[in-house]
Amino acid sequence: AGFLDGAQHDAPIHMAAARDAAIVLTGVDVLQVPPAGSIGRFQALLFDVGVEGVEQNADAWMVHGFHQTHSISGGVVALNEYPDEYEKLRGNAGLIPNMVAEIIRWQTPVIHMRRTALKDTELGGRKISEGDKVVMWYLSGNRDETVFEDPDRLIIDRPNARQHVAFGYGIHRCMGNRLAEMQLRTLWEEIHKRFDRIELVGDVVRLPNNFIRGIADVPVVLHPK
Repeated sequence: AGFLDGAQHDAPIHMAAARDAAIVLTGVDVLQVPPAGSIGRFQALLFDVGVEGVEQNADAWMVHGFHQTHSISGGVVALNEYPDEYEKLRGNAGLIPNMVAEIIRWQTPVIHMRRTALKDTELGGRKISEGDKVVMWYLSGNRDETVFEDPDRLIIDRPNARQHVAFGYGIHRCMGNRLAEMQLRTLWEEIHKRFDRIELVGDVVRLPNNFIRGIADVPVVLHPK
C-alpha cells in the first residue's frame, strides 16, 4: 500500500455533515462542549487535521458503514445457501463475531478500488510504472484459494475469516470497519434472540453495479421463536 496514493473526493463534503456525524457517534455537539476525554480528543483532531480531514473521516464512517448493509442482506442469502452453516449459528450464538467477518469476506460489498502508483515497482511478477493506475479487486482477494480453504463457501467458524481484505489494507484500511462490524454483530445478535430463522422465499435481485456488490431485494419470511 505504501506505493499507492489515496482515493480523491470529487464532490465537496461540508463541515455540517462532519459535525452531524460526530453528534451521531458521540451523542453531543463536539464543538459546543468543554474539551474533555474523547470529546476533547475529537476537538484536538479537528484542529490537528483541519476541517477537511475530519470531514473525510466522518464521510468514511458513514459511507462505509452504509456499504455494509449489503453484507446484512448478503448474510441472509449466504445462510440460506448453506443451511448447515445456519444450523451452526442457531446452535451457538457465540459464533456471531466470527460469522460477521466471514459474511463480510463472502459478500465483499466494495468490489474494487483504484490507486495510482507513486513509483516503479513489481507485484506478483508484473511491472508497475510510476503513474500507472492500479485496480485492486477485493472480491478476488477474498476468494484467494491460497489463503482461504474452499473460498466460495460460507463457513461461519472459518479460523482465518478476519484475514479478508474487504476493508482494504495498511494506510488505506477503511475508517468505518469497526462501525460496520458492530452493525452486523448487533443485528445478528438481535435476530438470534427473536427469530428461529430467516427463510429466503424468492429470487434475489442484485444491483447492476460493478463497484458495489449490492442487493436490491431479498424476499424472506421471518420465523419467530
